[in-house]
Amino acid sequence: MSQQHAQRVVAIYPGSFDPITYGHLDLIKRSSGLFDRLIVSILRNEAKQPLFSLEERTDMLREVATGFQNVEVDSFDGLLVDYARRRGAKVVLRGIRAVSDYEYELQMTHMNRRLNPQIETVFLMANDAYSFISSKLVKEVFRLGGDISELVPPAVLDRMLGMAAHRVSDS
Repeated sequence: MSQQHAQRVVAIYPGSFDPITYGHLDLIKRSSGLFDRLIVSILRNEAKQPLFSLEERTDMLREVATGFQNVEVDSFDGLLVDYARRRGAKVVLRGIRAVSDYEYELQMTHMNRRLNPQIETVFLMANDAYSFISSKLVKEVFRLGGDISELVPPAVLDRMLGMAAHRVSDS
């Protein structure tokens, strides 16, 4: 076997994961079978005001990703291509739900390629059942009292309900 074929392929699936949805979990499940190692990495972005802290998102991701032996949960800040280089990843995984996602992701892919041509971006199309789900939409439906139980894993729903109950008791 040549040295090239013996190399392990490490991929990074970056995102805010705020909150984690079944769409995210579907991409983790499907891509964990495509790569030797998958690093699901939460972007630390101080400009955004997330619903969950970095620690909470990390805990929830670890909980919902149990059972995938080759999946690791991490976080990063700064440029994704720098983080990928530090972690030995050659692939960035991105999910595509709609044409609007593709347009944005295409721009990011070209910029990442300019910054580091050794890193490839792989797009996975969202499963039809999850193609309409976004973290932003889930938060909005939840905030307005809608049922999100079929959109997020139980561990995430429990935390969201707990957070809402805590807010009500503080009022």
